[in-house]
Amino acid sequence: MLELTMAAVSAADAGATAGMLMADSPSDPGAVLRVGRDKSVCRLSTPDDWLFVSRVHLEFLCGPDGTWQVTWLRGSQPDPSSEVRLTVGEHAQPLGYGGTVPLPRGGSGELVIVDRTAPRSVNVGFYHEA
Repeated sequence: MLELTMAAVSAADAGATAGMLMADSPSDPGAVLRVGRDKSVCRLSTPDDWLFVSRVHLEFLCGPDGTWQVTWLRGSQPDPSSEVRLTVGEHAQPLGYGGTVPLPRGGSGELVIVDRTAPRSVNVGFYHEA
């Protein structure tokens, strides 16, 4: 099972947890959870006018062995208007545009999509049940 929580945070409401969204999926091979602006394909969606987030920005995919990975999908622009950081425990690393990283089984962490032009972010917490 992969559980996700998402909060869209702007400078005006930093620290607030109102509006937190949640999604989960069993760890079945081929299962997918997406984060982005397109409500028709994303289980967790951001405000429509937050253009620093792609239509489909992050894709969580369950592999054949039941482990999950996350990919920052490349959008229509050659250079993104955001940055994505992954934190697991005390280890933080950037996730490259178009990059994929495995999620630790039985672990938790957070991906933060940061707007490069304004004090806004999308915080996506995850817990991968063993």
